[in-house]
Amino acid sequence: MNNEMKLSFSSYSSNESFARATVAAFVAQLDPTIEELSDLKTAVSEAVTNCIVHAYRDAIGMVYITASISKDRRITVKIRDKGCGIPDIAKAMEPLFSTGGEERAGLGFSVMESFTDSLRVRSKVGQGTTIIMHKKLAGRLSGFAR
Repeated sequence: MNNEMKLSFSSYSSNESFARATVAAFVAQLDPTIEELSDLKTAVSEAVTNCIVHAYRDAIGMVYITASISKDRRITVKIRDKGCGIPDIAKAMEPLFSTGGEERAGLGFSVMESFTDSLRVRSKVGQGTTIIMHKKLAGRLSGFAR
């Protein structure tokens, strides 16, 4: 590991944009492309929204983010809550499945998977959920293209 940051905040919906911006600011030191940064911000947004909407349905709890950067430009983002947990992870990860009612599309995990290189979900009912995402940034050419 080369560099790491940790962040914790209350699960108010207004903090979702704060979390997304904080991770983006941390990753900016690698000079990612606009697309890479946008993908990562979207994945973080979806994960944090899951904590806010699903983990702490009718309560406010804490959301924990750890982001690390390795020397090979690999970013790891871990987003964790201590909420209700997911009884069936495989079912929850199916596109269009949601426990959030009609206003939710059920695409959060699909979006996270599509914008990262790998996604792992660990959860225990009554203890919370941890989402771990990895994304390797492409090398940047300096000066003229080779």
